[in-house]
Amino acid sequence: MIDREQFEAFVEDAWETIPDEFRDHFANVAIFVEDEPSAEQLASAGIGPGHTLLGLYQGVPLLRRGSGYTMAMPDRVTLFQGPIERAAPSHRDVPQVIYDTLWHELAHHLGMDEKEVRAAERRRRRWLR
Repeated sequence: MIDREQFEAFVEDAWETIPDEFRDHFANVAIFVEDEPSAEQLASAGIGPGHTLLGLYQGVPLLRRGSGYTMAMPDRVTLFQGPIERAAPSHRDVPQVIYDTLWHELAHHLGMDEKEVRAAERRRRRWLR
């Protein structure tokens, strides 16, 4: 298991690795790390028994913010350390899983639904080959 300080350093590195032209679009969003998703978080994401979350976006996507969106608490992107570590094929792959998970959740912040995010991930994987 990676200690929390190192895991959070990987999260910071992942954030810094996102190109500025994308990162500049994120507004009023905070990134958190938790050990495991709670029962409430799993339920809110529609995750059933035997499954888990690597990350979770909670907030108002940028595309849905109107003129009444003022003085709002930041949207929340939560990365779950335990599931991310278990999803990584090896210890050295944890930073990549963090990066991929962070991108996934930030895509929701931009306004993409799950189907759109998955399609974008498939396009990105093909492009990287």
